[in-house]
Amino acid sequence: MKRKWVGYILALSLLAACGNAGGLGRSKDSPYAPSGQPTRGNSVDGLIVGHRLMAAGEYELALKAYYRAAGKLGLNADVYSALGSANLKLGRLGQSEKLLRKAVDQDSNFAPAWNNLGVVLMERGKSGEAKRVFQTAYALDSGESDSIRDNLRLAIAKTEKIDYDDSHDNDNFSLVRRGSGEYLLLSTL
Repeated sequence: MKRKWVGYILALSLLAACGNAGGLGRSKDSPYAPSGQPTRGNSVDGLIVGHRLMAAGEYELALKAYYRAAGKLGLNADVYSALGSANLKLGRLGQSEKLLRKAVDQDSNFAPAWNNLGVVLMERGKSGEAKRVFQTAYALDSGESDSIRDNLRLAIAKTEKIDYDDSHDNDNFSLVRRGSGEYLLLSTL
């Protein structure tokens, strides 16, 4: 009779351990890593989280959110464009250019990616190519976005400006009299 009760108690304790009531499951202090899957409800889209973080100026966190989105959604034009934009804000121009070129390769009708690629090219001093890229973005956007239009205007002005030497824009010139009626132009070169 004792053995029978011991068997019942042992069976009940094993069943209790398998349940969700705490048992042998993970606790907060568990040394094991969580599964990574949300336990309740749906998770928020990583692109949305990343966009909100970009708006808040948290570019490194936004980049991490975009990488999570890439893991879930795959590498599509939206994800490439978002990754490129975050890298641009972090000053990683080479990485940004590569990612934005991949975005426009995947979706050649995605105006924001074209615009952001133009911004990177302007930052890298490639104003001629940036002008062409902004023209593409402007055409795809049908001229509806003020920021794309303004970027195109700046790129056109930059490429059409005759600039002999940018390093001497703020030089101060002064005239110095050299004798009777002769003047010598001096600069602070």
